Amino acid sequence: LRFDEQVRVVLFKSAVKGVFCAGADLKERAKMDDAEVGEFVRRLRNLMDEIAALPVPTIAAIDGYALGGGLELALACDLRVAASSAKMGLIETTRGLLPGAGGTQRLPRCVGIGLAKELIFTGRQIDGEQAFSMGLVNHSVPQNSEGDAAYQRALTLAKEILPQAPFAVKMGKLAINRGMEV
Repeated sequence: LRFDEQVRVVLFKSAVKGVFCAGADLKERAKMDDAEVGEFVRRLRNLMDEIAALPVPTIAAIDGYALGGGLELALACDLRVAASSAKMGLIETTRGLLPGAGGTQRLPRCVGIGLAKELIFTGRQIDGEQAFSMGLVNHSVPQNSEGDAAYQRALTLAKEILPQAPFAVKMGKLAINRGMEV
């Protein structure tokens, strides 16, 4: 995707109704030794960094649960659209873990330090409307009978981006991302 000039916007959505991404398989992770866990977390963090570094806008369509690494995936995207009924949270502390794929950096940039600390410390799950009110998602939409309302709104958003000058959009993303690091 990084080098394909035909790609102008990337949408992330699930093929599973009611779930955007439920995060890591903790039963599988429990079977790993420390070295394997370290490698798993490193690779996951690298994947999220690669998504965040894509030169084109990325949009997460959250039509269901986005928990732990699932929310970290959404946070790695530039824009997020959620169904009002979606459930989101960095719930790792409820399992004796920490968000390991960039959530502790990306969530505070999105919602502010105090609110990010509260959400991470408590492991609280929030819905799409709450996420919108705190700035975690760009749009919250009522879920439809097909279960893809967030995807439909994300598609509309992508179609608003497509007619814009590709180079200007790419440079705008780069300037914003680099400016946030200063």
